[in-house]
Amino acid sequence: MQSATLCYLLRPESEEVLLIRKKRGLGEGKFVGPGGKVEDGETPSECVVREVEEEIRVTPRDPEKVGEFRFIFGDEPRMFVHVFRAEEFAGEPEPTPEADPEWFDYESVPYDEMWEDDRYWLPHLLDGETFAGEFVFDAEGDELREWAVETGVREVDAIETF
Repeated sequence: MQSATLCYLLRPESEEVLLIRKKRGLGEGKFVGPGGKVEDGETPSECVVREVEEEIRVTPRDPEKVGEFRFIFGDEPRMFVHVFRAEEFAGEPEPTPEADPEWFDYESVPYDEMWEDDRYWLPHLLDGETFAGEFVFDAEGDELREWAVETGVREVDAIETF
């Protein structure tokens, strides 16, 4: 199963979250958090910093891992995702060939333009909670068939809750 990361940059004082509209790859056209595949020999923390820098030219400072979940497409486990949040970062988000960044108020997150699972766990990230979950999509990744999310998870590294 492929490991990947997501990182949500936050401005807590104005209750804003940075999302990117993906220009290519899995989730093309959708709003997501910046992130990507963990490379061999790389930790999730190293990956999330590298991916955010590549996708929007910003360096997250001390990203905090707050969640993790497993994606299954059809009968095949597809991806294990480490989810981070960062309230401090260097640089201003810039469009790149991979992504167009955009800030959203917590109350205006465009869930209808995101993966269907995001509505079940992203509010927990915005509220500062930890979480773990599993999401089962059809083989094409178009329809969410089953989901489970546990919040208030004490240690989010290597949780095998589901």
